[in-house]
This record gives sequence, C-alpha cells and structure tokens, in this order.
Amino acid sequence: MTVAGRGAGSCAATTNLAVHVITGRWFMVFATLLIMSAAGATYMFGLYSSVIKSSLGYDQTTLTTLSFFKDLGGNVGVLSGLIMEISPPWVVLTLGAALNFFGYFMIWLAVTGRIARPAVWQMCLYICIGANSQAFANTGALVTCVKNFPESRGSVLGLLKGYVGLSGAILTQFYHAIYDNNVKALILLIGWLPAAISIVFLRTIRFMKVVRQKNELKVFYEMLYISLGLAGFLMVMIIIQKRFAFSQSEYIGSAVAVLILLFVPLLTVFREEFKLWKTKQEQISNISQVEVVAESPPTTVLPSPPPPPQPPPVPASQEEVSCFKNIFRPPDRGEDYTILQALFSIDMLVLFVTTICGIGSTLTAIDNLGQIGASLGYPDRSASTFISLVSIWNYLGRVVAGFVSEYFLDRYKIPRPLMLTLILLLSCLGHLLIAFGVPNGLYVASVVIGFCFGAQWPLLFAIISEIFGLKYYSTLYNFGSVASPIGGYILNVRVTGHLYDREATKQMAAKGLLRKEHQELTCTGVECFRLAFLIMTAATLFGMLISLILVVRTRKFYQSDIYKKFREAGKAAEAEMAMPNGGALVEKVANGKEEEKSSSLSVTTTRIE
Repeated sequence: MTVAGRGAGSCAATTNLAVHVITGRWFMVFATLLIMSAAGATYMFGLYSSVIKSSLGYDQTTLTTLSFFKDLGGNVGVLSGLIMEISPPWVVLTLGAALNFFGYFMIWLAVTGRIARPAVWQMCLYICIGANSQAFANTGALVTCVKNFPESRGSVLGLLKGYVGLSGAILTQFYHAIYDNNVKALILLIGWLPAAISIVFLRTIRFMKVVRQKNELKVFYEMLYISLGLAGFLMVMIIIQKRFAFSQSEYIGSAVAVLILLFVPLLTVFREEFKLWKTKQEQISNISQVEVVAESPPTTVLPSPPPPPQPPPVPASQEEVSCFKNIFRPPDRGEDYTILQALFSIDMLVLFVTTICGIGSTLTAIDNLGQIGASLGYPDRSASTFISLVSIWNYLGRVVAGFVSEYFLDRYKIPRPLMLTLILLLSCLGHLLIAFGVPNGLYVASVVIGFCFGAQWPLLFAIISEIFGLKYYSTLYNFGSVASPIGGYILNVRVTGHLYDREATKQMAAKGLLRKEHQELTCTGVECFRLAFLIMTAATLFGMLISLILVVRTRKFYQSDIYKKFREAGKAAEAEMAMPNGGALVEKVANGKEEEKSSSLSVTTTRIE
C-alpha cells in the first residue's frame, strides 16, 4: 500500500510538472520561436519567383507587381491587429494558418499546371492572401510574447524577429531534404508547414500575468546563444553546399541537424519551468500545514459611508467634441496612446516615411536578388546562396539590433531611433555594390542588405511600443508595417521593374527581335539595375535624414526611466504571488502561533520545530 501510494504520488507529481511546463510562460516563448522560424516565407520570393516568371510567361514588371502584393499582404496586418483586440491569440493564429495554406496552395496549383492559367489579378490575390498569414502569425504570437515580457521587449523582439530572419535558410534546408531541387514544390512546402506549426501550438500562445523573474534577461541571452549556434551551422552548410553538390540524403542529414538545434531551447525552458514548479510546490507544502477553522465574525455593524458625490452628466455633444480634441492632445510619450492619437502624431509620421525609404529599398533588393544574379552572370544555383545569406544576416541584424539597442539604451541611454539612423546609412553600401556591379559584390551586398533589412524591424516595433504604449500595440504594430509595401510599390514596381523592362526591351530591339505574347523578358548586364539602385541609395539617404528628426524629438524621453511603470507593476505582482491565497491573508502573531484571517475564516498555522 505504501509503495503503491508513493508510486501514485510520483506519477501525479510528474503529470503535474508536465502540465506546468507546457502551460508555462517559457514554453510559450519556445512555441513562438518555432512559429517564427517558419513565418518568413515572404523573404524566399527571390528563390521561387523565377519559376513563376517562366511558368506563366511574365515580364519583370508583372513579377514586381506580384512582389508588391506579396509585400502588401505580408505587412498590412491591420485586420489581424483589430481581430486581436477583441479575440484571443488562438483565433488570430487559426485564421493565419488557413490563409497561408490557401494562398500558397493556389499558387502551387497554378505553376504546376493543375488549374487553368490564372489571370494576373488572381495571382496577385493568391500571393497577397498567403503572405498576409505572416502578419497574423506575428500578431498572434510575437505581440503576445512582447506583452508577456514588457521589460525585455527589445530582447524579445530581436530574438523572435531573428528567427523570422532565419526562416528562409531553415525552410531551404527542409525543402531540399523533402523535395530535392524541385523549386515548384517549395511553394507547396511554405503552404503547409507554417500552417501546421501554428495549429499545433494554438492553445499554447496566450496572454499571461506579467511577473518578472530576476534572471529573465539571462534566459533570453541563453536562447540567443542557441540561435547563434543555429545560424552558424546554417552558414557553414551554405558554404559547403555552394562548393559541393549535395544529394538528397545529405540534405536530409543537414535538415535533421537543423531540427535538433531548433529544439535545443526546450532544455532551457524545462530548467526554468522546473525551478518555478519547485518553488510553487514548496509554497503549497507550507500552506498544506495550515488548519482552516471556521470562525464567526463579530457582528459589529458599521455605519455605511456616505455615497461619493456624482459628477454632473456631460451632454453627448460635448463628449464627442472632447473625443475628437483628444486626438491632437496625446499623452506623454510612453503612456498609452489611442489608435487615432498615435496615427496622427508627428512621431508616427516620421517613422512612416523612414520605413518607406529604408525597408522599402532593402526589401526591393531582396525580392530581385534572383534576377540581379542572372543579369550579372552568376550561376543559377547562386540564387539559393543569396537567399540563404540574406536569411542568416537578416537574423543577425534582428538579434543585434534588439539586444545591442537594449544594452545601449539601458547602459548609456542612447535613443533607439539613433540606431535606426545608423542602419540606414550602412544599407547604402549594399545598394551601391549592386549599382556598380562590383565583381562578386553581390555576395557582400546580400550580407549587408540582409543585415540592415533585419535590423530595422525590431527597432521599428520597439520604438512604437515605447513611444505609444502597449495598450493598442497589436494594432499599432501592424500599422507600422504598412509603410513597407508602399515603399516596395514605389521602388520595386514603379522604379526597378519599369527600368529593368525598359533596358530589356532596348536589348531585344538591338538584336532585331520582337517579343512574343507571354514570352519571358530578360535583361543582361550591369545596366539592368544600375539606375534603379542609385535611386534607392538616394531614397535611403533621405530616410536617414528624416529619422534624425525623431532622434532629436525623443532624446529626453529615452534619457528617462522608460520601463519604470512596468518594473513597479512586476514587483507588485511578484509580491502578491508570494503571499498565500494571492495576498488575501494577513499575518498576525499571537501566543506563539501565527494566525491569518480573511473575512469569516481564521487560519491557524502550527509552528514546525
């Protein structure tokens, strides 16, 4: 009986621990990491765009139009933000999974000829729907994680956005392992895999009570080091796969290694959750020795206090006027802005213009890497190398911007917008390398542009959360992304695509050829993209100058303690959780015994010698 009882108790404890782990905050971070590691399919457009172009007979302008709608869907997540305001995260993730599978599955059917050749507007709709799932994944998982760790938001954004940046290289390894070199099948992979991961962790992603742990930042740094190991492994594999032709079985081996590295953070999660579980069990063990004795409360009737004076009613017309006036009377920076107050603020306008120039230009370069490489005479398999380089350095840009900006902000009070200014300046180097066709310069340009593109995102989202507050962050987060497709349309469709087609048509006319209907339009030579990237360099410099306005406007704000209110709220929640019954019991010592009273219950604790 004793052995059986101990066995049952051990089994119950194990079950209790398992439940605690999978419902804990750190397991939620791990689930978010996995969702983010498959949420960057939009950055792989340069790898499969050539298949769409050749299969459907598009010219470069049509292809860049598709790219614009891809960016529009991937960055305009206002709908997902509004849904998040009125529903739990699992609803947003479910909708995102459905959109992801439908959009990319329809594109796969089109390029494989399983359905009739769709019109261009239908392809634009499909890719917009599929890419919009990324906004739903970011809103449902990433925003939830930021709200659960408000004091570490820079590190959280850097780490999670870093995994989004790595997702291109991760999915490339899985794609080769499952489908070998069938590029059309890559479109199918990015349709079903991200959707499946989101469905698995639907109930894991949720809002939790904010209780800051003393080692919270240390845990995020551990996860950062693990992700650096993953990025380093992927970089080594890219170099080896570039020099040697891999078979599918060898790709399977590398994909298994990537999968193992993706699950290594689970060890850190288990350790932290076990510590929390052990502390909780000790508190329960102490409380279990408490003997609860019913006690009749004294029947003393106190006079009821007089009701507080009621303010005079405000007419409806005055309320409406006051509401509209408040749009242009925002609170201090760091407090919770309303959605309209944030959208009509000068700070948001400056961020918007900066994002159009900075992210719009780098995203244009990433989307055209395949065509740039072909026009400059790089081998066909270099396209996957460029995408993987962009993916890894995209990751490094995100984690460096997130963690380093957090460090400099905490230690030296350097404003985060200044980091954004420096990143824009650096990105001009990548644009110039492409514009002048430097030999082997596209590899360096892929590194620089990938790093700068990735670094801008966590800085943008952290600045929005710090200046405008977290109350409506799920909506404002997505409004901040809207500028990206606008910049992509101007710089990619109206500038790059138009100039490329003009040069390609000129080259075809020089050869005495006429373009047939649905014939692919190609251009060769450095002239194909030179003028476009010189224009993008000028646009980036303009965005850098505009960002200096925000640096000046927010300098005093960042010199203050911007996380003070979150630190005080975390300490209050920690103190409340440390007390039995959530802080409802008050200790009283009398006659060598500890007595705790709460309304009609008297709790007597026997002293343990």
